[in-house]
Formats: sequence, structure tokens, C-alpha cells
Amino acid sequence: MIYVVRGQLALTNLTAYIANAHMMSVTWDLPPNLNAIDKVFITIEDVESNRTIQMQSFDNSIKKLDIQIKANDAYSVQPNRTIRFSARCSDRNGQNSTTTVYQMYINMKDPAPLNVRVFRVNDTSINVTWDPISYPEVSRYTVYYNDKSETKDIEKWPLYALSPHTSSALISDLKPDVIYNIRVNAEFIVRKDSIQTGFYPEPQFITQYDDLLSRPTDMTYTEVTANSIRIWFSFEDKNPHYSRKVQRLEVHYEGVQNYIDSLGIPRFNSHRNSAGLITLPADGDINREWLVTGLAANTNYTLNLSGTTADDSYPSAHYNVKVYSRPATIRFQTDYDSPPYVDRPDIIKRETIISKTVPLSLHKASTKNGPIDRYYIVVHLFEKVTYQSYVPQEGRKECCYTAAVFSSDKLPDVFTLGDGRTTIDYYPFAPNIYNNSPIETNCKVKLVSWGFSRKQENLTTSSATTQILLSSKPIRANQDSMNNLLWIFGVVISIFIIFIILVVFTVKYSRTKKKPITPPPESVPFDLTPKMLTMEMPILPPAISPASSGEPVELRRTHCITASNTYSVTTHPPIHVDEFAAHVERLKAADNYKFSQEYESIDPGQQFSWDNSLLEYNRPKNRYANVIAYDHSRVVLRPIDGIPGSDYINANYMDGYRKQNTYIATQGPLPDTFGDFWRMVFETNSACIVMMTKLEERNRLKCDQYWPSRGTETYGPIQVTLTDLIELASYSIRTFNIAWIGHPEKREIRHCQFTAWPDHGLPDHATSFLMFLRRVKTLNPLDSGPIIVHCSAGVGRTGCFIVLDAMVDRLKHEKTVDIYGHVTLLRSQRNYIVQTEEQYIFIHDADNEAIQSGYTEILAKNLFTHLQRLLQPINDSSLTEMELEFKRLANVKAQPSKFISANLPSNKFKNRLVNILPYENTRVCLSPVRGIDGSDYINASYIDGYHSPKAYIATQGPLLETVDDFWRMLWEHNSTIIVMLTKLKEMGREKCVQYWPNEHSSRYGYFVVDPIAEYNMPQYVLREFKVTDSRDRLFRTVRQFLYTEWPDQGVPKFGEGFIDFIGQVHKTKEQFGQDGPIIVHCSAGVGRTGVFITLSIVLDRIRYEGVVDVFQTVKLLRTQRPAMVQTEDQYQFCYRAALEYLGSFDNFSS
Repeated sequence: MIYVVRGQLALTNLTAYIANAHMMSVTWDLPPNLNAIDKVFITIEDVESNRTIQMQSFDNSIKKLDIQIKANDAYSVQPNRTIRFSARCSDRNGQNSTTTVYQMYINMKDPAPLNVRVFRVNDTSINVTWDPISYPEVSRYTVYYNDKSETKDIEKWPLYALSPHTSSALISDLKPDVIYNIRVNAEFIVRKDSIQTGFYPEPQFITQYDDLLSRPTDMTYTEVTANSIRIWFSFEDKNPHYSRKVQRLEVHYEGVQNYIDSLGIPRFNSHRNSAGLITLPADGDINREWLVTGLAANTNYTLNLSGTTADDSYPSAHYNVKVYSRPATIRFQTDYDSPPYVDRPDIIKRETIISKTVPLSLHKASTKNGPIDRYYIVVHLFEKVTYQSYVPQEGRKECCYTAAVFSSDKLPDVFTLGDGRTTIDYYPFAPNIYNNSPIETNCKVKLVSWGFSRKQENLTTSSATTQILLSSKPIRANQDSMNNLLWIFGVVISIFIIFIILVVFTVKYSRTKKKPITPPPESVPFDLTPKMLTMEMPILPPAISPASSGEPVELRRTHCITASNTYSVTTHPPIHVDEFAAHVERLKAADNYKFSQEYESIDPGQQFSWDNSLLEYNRPKNRYANVIAYDHSRVVLRPIDGIPGSDYINANYMDGYRKQNTYIATQGPLPDTFGDFWRMVFETNSACIVMMTKLEERNRLKCDQYWPSRGTETYGPIQVTLTDLIELASYSIRTFNIAWIGHPEKREIRHCQFTAWPDHGLPDHATSFLMFLRRVKTLNPLDSGPIIVHCSAGVGRTGCFIVLDAMVDRLKHEKTVDIYGHVTLLRSQRNYIVQTEEQYIFIHDADNEAIQSGYTEILAKNLFTHLQRLLQPINDSSLTEMELEFKRLANVKAQPSKFISANLPSNKFKNRLVNILPYENTRVCLSPVRGIDGSDYINASYIDGYHSPKAYIATQGPLLETVDDFWRMLWEHNSTIIVMLTKLKEMGREKCVQYWPNEHSSRYGYFVVDPIAEYNMPQYVLREFKVTDSRDRLFRTVRQFLYTEWPDQGVPKFGEGFIDFIGQVHKTKEQFGQDGPIIVHCSAGVGRTGVFITLSIVLDRIRYEGVVDVFQTVKLLRTQRPAMVQTEDQYQFCYRAALEYLGSFDNFSS
């Protein structure tokens, strides 16, 4: 039977609509005679690009198609595009119907928060909640509120700006008996050029109580713990006065907490939340008790229990009104909990360790969870007998003892372990005497903080342990034991000689068997086949090789065989630190000729086997075909029954300074190896992952994302949960909790990603890289497994990190550098470590910078003592440590070749001073004007902030010839905040021209500037301008902060006012600013400008890390603009202002 389709059997009512932020739907109606239809065909096309997105066919029962809306995806509908949908059907003979076409513009605004609801806390406070948005990534939420009488000009409404990680806001100080409009808005990272303007419909809220509602009364409580409380209450539902019945009860609470943090700084926290709902049964008989959980320890709470009706809304869907009964209220304090984490004792200087005594620096714990009663110093002796710590059995002490006890207010900053003194503890009744016995063997020491709950239960927290290694010389016990040691030593030497003979034989055999691998160019990843990884039991980590008693590099130098290599490791001894700078300069002579020679002479180490990497089932696990894992040093995973190659991952153990297997070098994980990667993290007991690449660079995939962006993901047998993300200017730190599926143990993993490595080439300087390396050190516990390091192939940047980290460790103990020897050692453990000559040179430059700069980071609580030391004369001379530190900043001289555009004849007149010019790589570029040479130039530089790159623009005070360029820079780079740190004239000399109008509007190039308002504050003047682009009539509000208290000569006497000024600028930026940088200028744009930016970064580090490093901060700024913080007075002012900030601790972003 033949069906006629054409004409009468066409599809009808074709339409498309947007279902949500991620999905749209296409629907159609089928002809009445379904039996006549065999297939339905839908074609989706992008009209603007004339590109087919999808072509799909369906059987005759389908009437709807869902399509993803996703930017930058060729197979999804793009937002803000015109899309054509074509539909037709065919019969069983292949005859086609006519085509039905539907066309629409996908007008996708950023999504607004959904399910916005409002709950009463008390008669003047409400709690606003909403469903969080999962995509696009939210920058922040903003809650606007106002009473019903004023509904226009929403920009003028009061607002709360909130973190992107929250989904509720407490609004206080409202008027009773007033109806309020509430609007919740979201701003998005993916739309940096605009802010969401389409608000969700306005919930309204009545802030009055209904006295006709029945209400809870006589509320009491029992069972107060650190995190919960059980409440009891009565309910007046039988009283005839109450004509309206409560059908729900709601608990809301607010808590305040005062405590002293670990730095000795007073802190204040507030806790606000809604504990949930109780829906009452129809007969009104309810359970009269309720357990409230999720509270914070050591906090004073006010808890309100209110009744409300179940009918929460007016007939209009736009409104959400909730009426409450008067609340029952209780006030209570939660119990104490175990003290927070306490820092491990620090050895003050390892070179001060002498026989039997060790000086330790001690740190108090925070009292956030409750008062601390006492601290104990606990010593654990090593149980394992080694050559270094041998003591006869009869001479050993117990494996653990308490060396000292101190009350919380008497804990010393410095404690000498092993000084023989005694301390007495009277807990619980009789006195306990603790003897600080001399240390006679290697040990570990920890600090235990001890407190009591209100029920007098013991609450303790232990720090991590600090390992104390005494002299490597054996302790003489008696002659017999020494003879035994010599006998053991002889056996070891014999075994070692046999091992060398076997190595020589293996080397010769391997070289005849294998061809060398060619270095990886821009290698192409394999095509991978996904495999499922399953496990039934958790795998225990394999044993890690113990630290060698000798330096691995020296062992290799002593025993290596390189007869065919004239530039072998034996001919490149370590370089003394005093000679290292000159050594690097010699290697750089003649266009790095000697560097090239030295790098080429490094033993490639390709004589080792890599059979496991070549197995058929392991090949897809290698990102690059020629970057493999040597068999002898590869990380071996616990095998999974029934899965060949389940013990393989492309990763190798790498030695550090005087420690074997300090690191694991691996490739960027592939989707098929995510489970293997996280198994490796778990099995090797690693606590830190270092990532040296972005996911994509130059539009090429370098590494697949192997971690969750939010929440929890499962990779093989491991569950990974993202708990924290800190994004800074040059690196990001993620914190994960990982757990084996089905097992309760959780481990905390830090993921440190260095983001400042350029897509092509090398960093221009090593300062930010060294700061990143030191941060990794502080985050990695001493007793954890290897640090896992990867880039893309796991050999280039990975090698840079490992070698430099090992050299920085070496500098703490020796006055020599051995880059050549360490690279040679690592090449024997993984091929192509330090992949290019440029990377090899970068390691030398970075190590040289580490030697020249030293370690200048200090704990914030030690700043006063440190500053006093810096101001002391050196050896009765007139020079102070402060002067020497400031002079060290000038060690790195800027090369004239770095100032290319600034020295062009067309630009020279635009520079206020001939010696203050922007570097070419950090200069701010303007849009060039056709036919005008140098029209892209302005004397201004991008400067990184603490949280984000290019957070500031440092520039000179505009000249008469550059005023138009100044406003053009402000507009093109989306800046809305100007900080001015100079008067127009000082000491009779022009410092800056007036680049703004006073009363009437002025035109600067294309831009019309209208003065709006001027506010004269005690220490600064705030001006507001409306800036309009005359070409398209778009406008912005720009705010200028003029600091008026900087003297014409020198620096301010006190830093408090300037700190407040910095705080006001950043507050305004957060509240009103666009995503563009803050423009900062003085006269030359380096002195006071450098102080402002330096202190902004230093104060942020104090708040977020509890450390101070003025030297490295200024040094980093000088790599972006020369001469930042121009004088020693300004440099010293940065220290003094930071100290004043610590004294007052005015948290300007709270």
C-alpha cells in the first residue's frame, strides 16, 4: 500500500521555547494518520553563520526534542543567536512531506535566582532564601529591598552584596507594620561586560505579627552541646482568643561569638540561620520537643520559635506573603568543643640543634571553640633503630613522655626542649611533675592544647609533630654494639658493590636492546577508550622508601659511570652560593653558549627500561607516546583483580634534597585515568597536588579537569569533594576531602595550581613562582607522602618545580647549589625532566633570586619584633637592616630593551620623567587611532593584586598632552575608580595637571565628563563624575578618591588614616565598581602609588594567611613597573602601617 505524504501529511504547529537556562524544547503535532508516517526529521540551523547544528530523525511517536543551550559548543544552540528549526516527515517508501519552518531569536539573559522566599526572624528582621544557580558561574548575589512606597530607581535601594556560595541573607533594621519589596539578583563571571538586569518577580513581605494566630509559649531547653540544643515548648491552640490556627512552626536563630585567634587578635563572628519547619497535624497534637543542630561551639544564641499559616501566598503569583505569630524566645550559650588546630612547634634554627637540647618556637591555639586551660609538650621517641639513632635496648626510654606543661597564659614563645627543667601540673588532684629530660635520640615533638567542656569533660587537640634529627654521628653505647655496627656496615657495602656490577651489566644490555626516544615536540595525545574502574576493598598505600642517609645526588655523582660523556655529572661539582651569581653570568655569556653546552651534556638517562608503558592495555593511559614511565621508578598501584594493567599510571617517584621519593612526577590526567590518579593520591598518602598548567593553552588541551567544580564527584573508587577554593593573582588553592567509597575515613588534599606560567615560553621573572613554591611548602604536612606534581607531559614545568624546590631545601642546610647534579639524578627517574634549555636557565635565574632575596616572610604576630630588629644598627655601624633590605631591592636592574614603546620618538614627550617608564610586557595598551603614531601608548602599567591579576593600573599624573589618553584608558579598560595621591602642586612644582572639570561638563576626546557630586571627608575628597561616550551615548559613573593628608615631603607620621583610606577605596570598588582595575597615580606613578598597592596586598595577606612579607611584595611590584615604592622612607612606612593595622585590626572588608 502506498501512502501519499506530500502536502496533506506535513507536520503542523512547529514551535520552540526556552525551558530553562540550559535547555530549550522543540515541539510539533503529527498528522492524524500516524500509520502513514515512518520517520520525522528535525534540522536545527544557526542563521547568522549558516551552520547546521543538528540533524535528527525519530519514529512516528515522538513529538518533542530537547536541545542544550551552551556557549562555545558546536553541537548545542548558542545563546543570543537566531535559530531556524525545520521539520518534515516521510512515508515508508521514502517520500517526503513538505517542510515546516520555525525561526526564533534565542534571547538568553543571565538566569535569575528561583524560588525566592522570605521568612520572619523577629519584628524587624527577615531571612531571604533562594535556590542557587549552578550555571553560569555566579560572581555574587545581591538582595535589594525597599518599602512599597518607593518602587522606582532600584539602584538607589538598600542592598546586601553576598558571596556566590550563599543562598540566604538576613536583613535587619526593618520597620514594623510595613510591606517591603524584595528583589534578588545574580551577577555572573561569564558576562564580565554587564550585570544582570532582569530581576525575578518581587516577593513581598508584611513585617507585622498576627495576634489572632495561636502561638508557642513556655519554651525551655535541655541537652545543650557544642553543636546542638533540645528545646521544649507549650502550644496555645485551645485558647478561644486565637481565631486562626497555626499550621507550621519555624525556628530562627542568631548567634554572636567573641574569641582570641591563634595570632592573639580579638575576633567577632556572627551566626544566623533558619533551623527548619515543623508542619502541624490536623488535630494540633504535636511533639513538644525539637532538636536544633548545626550550631557553633562557644557561641551566645538567641532562638525564636514562631507559628505561621500554611497559606503563604496571595492569589498573584508575583507575591509571597507570610504572617507570623509572636515568637517564643530563649537565649543560651553552646558548650565548648575541642580546641581548633594548633600549629606544630617549629625548630628556630636547625643549626642551633646541639646534643641534648633543641630550641622550639611555640604557637597558641585559637579560643574559638572555648577557653584553653593548659598546653602539654609531648615527645615521641623513634622506635625504629637506625645507624644514626642506635641506643642499646636496655638504655632506651619509654616511647612517649610529657616534657612540660604550661597554663594557657604562661605558654612561652620559645621553649628549649631537653634543658632538664621540671614543671608541675596539679590536674586533677595530686601534683604531677614533668621532667624536660635531655634529648638523646631522634624524636618527634608535638604541642597538645587542653580544655574542658562545661561538664568538665576533657577536650584536647594535638598539633602535627615536628621531627628532630640529631647529629648523624652514631651514639657510642659500648664497644660490642659498635662492632656489630661495623659488621652490618661491611655487609651493606658488599651488597652495594654487587648492585653496581649488576647496574653496569644492565646498562650495556639495555643500550643494545633499545633505541633512544626522540624528545616530545608538540606531541599528540592518543585516542582513548574509556574503561570502568571498580574496586571492592580500599587499598592501603604502599610502603614509601625511607629517607636515605646520604644525599641521592651525591651517591649518583660518586658512583655514576659516564665514560662516554666528557661533560658528565662528575665534572660539574656543586657551586658555592657566593660564586653562583657570577657562575650564572659566565654561562649566559655569548648568547648563553655555555648554558647550551652544559644542558646538552646532561645524561639523558634513556638506558632504563619502560616495558610497562608499552603494554597494549597501558598505551592509551599515556598522554604522549614518547613520554613514558621508567619501570624501576614508576608508581605501582595496587592491582585490581581481573583488570590487566590496573597497577599502571604514567608517574614516577622523584628524589628531593636528602630524601628519596619526595615527589611524584606525572602527566596531566586523562579522562580514562582519573580513577587511577585519585587512587595514587590515596595509596601514596599524598596531601598536596601541584598543577603547573592551565587546562587549555593556546586553544590546545593540556590537561583534562580531574576534580569537581563544586560538590562531590566519584572517580573510580574515590569520592572527591571540593570544600574550598581560593583564587589569587598567580595561583589557586583548592581543598578537597577524599574518601574511599563505603569507608568513613576522609583525607584533606590541597590542590595548588600555578596560573601565572605563560602559554608560550617562560615567566619573565621568578618572584611569583618562588612565592608559590613557599606557599606549597607551608600547606604540605611534614608527615605526608610525596608531593604530586604535574603539567601536561609531566617533564618540563614539573621538572622546574621539583628541581627548584629541592635547591631551596638545599640552601637551608648547605651553602652550595647543584642544579646540574639534581637534573641528572631526576633524568634517571623520568625521561626528559627539565625539557628545554630555556627551562634549565630559568631554574638558575630563580635559584639566584632565592639566594639574593633570602627568606623574608614572617608571621604577623612577630612583626613588631621583626621591625625592631630591622631598625637596629648593624655591628655598631650607621647602617640598619632596613636600609640593607631596601638596597637589596635594587639588585635586579631593568634592561633598556624592556622599554620599547616608551622610548619611541612619538611617545617620549608623554613621559613625565625620563627614568620612569612602563615595561613593554606590562604596559597598558590603548586602541590605536589610524594614522597617529604612538596612539596606543600611555605611561601606565598593569599591576597584579592579591586576589586577581591586573587588579590595578599604576600610572603617572596626567600631563596636559595626555589628559585625553587618560580618560580613553579609563573607558577602554572599564575602570570606575581613580585613586589620586598627590596635590596638583607641591613645593611650588607641578605634580599633576587637573584632568577633571570642577562645575560644568568638559569634553576630553570622545568622552564628556560631567561632575555630579563632591564629598569633603577628613582625610580625602571623593568626587563623582558621569562619563559619556559621545559616539554611542553610553555612560558610566566614575569616582575619584583624592588623599589629602600625604605631606609634600616624606611620608605620613601615622599609617592609620592611610589604612582607612585604602579600606574605603576597596569598599567602594566592591559595592559600585565594574570588573576593571583601580587606577592609582601620584606624580610619577611609582612612589606613593607603590605604597598604596603594596599595603593593599600586604593587608590582604595578613587577613587571609596571617603572614607579612613587605620585601617580596615590593619586589614583585617592581617586576611590573620600575621603582615601585621609591624611597626607603616609603618602604619603612609600609612596615609601620602594617603594624598599626595589626594593632587596630580594622577589617575593612567586613
